[in-house]
Amino acid sequence: MKTHIKRTIFGGIAATLITSVGMLLLDHISGLKAKELIENSLPRMNTFFNTIVLASGTILTLLLTITNISYGSNTTLKKEFYHRFIAVARLDALVFIISVITFLLINNPLTKAEGIDVKVYTYLYYSLSITSSLVCGAIVAVIIMLYEAITKLIKIIGLNKQDHPLIHSDHKDE
Repeated sequence: MKTHIKRTIFGGIAATLITSVGMLLLDHISGLKAKELIENSLPRMNTFFNTIVLASGTILTLLLTITNISYGSNTTLKKEFYHRFIAVARLDALVFIISVITFLLINNPLTKAEGIDVKVYTYLYYSLSITSSLVCGAIVAVIIMLYEAITKLIKIIGLNKQDHPLIHSDHKDE
């Protein structure tokens, strides 16, 4: 497996595990019940998902700008370079969609409702914790992928590295 893919997967999984274990341990230590945990964490989760929506939208715009920069350069890049940007855009769009949906769902005043079984709050809390940990891991993966692509572009275009493996040569390589 290629190094940039390993870094992306490792970074995303590490962020997901660290946040999920951290959240669950700290919440368990707090001794609060599920409904109290939800009431206390909703404002922060609201801010988190709102921030992720804004960040992922900005990243998509940045990808378009980077594509224009690479297109306007004198260097012809291999298709693999553009496929990496497609992968970043795809994962970023998924993060955006999940974050928007979750952001809208957590603005429902469910904790104000009466007569809801305690188990519902427990399931809801763990669902939100898992979702936020997965989104955290995914946005970390997006940032790692974007970092890899941008540094390669800087080396090729900005530093004029002629022998980079992503530069298309006149030979039969794609």
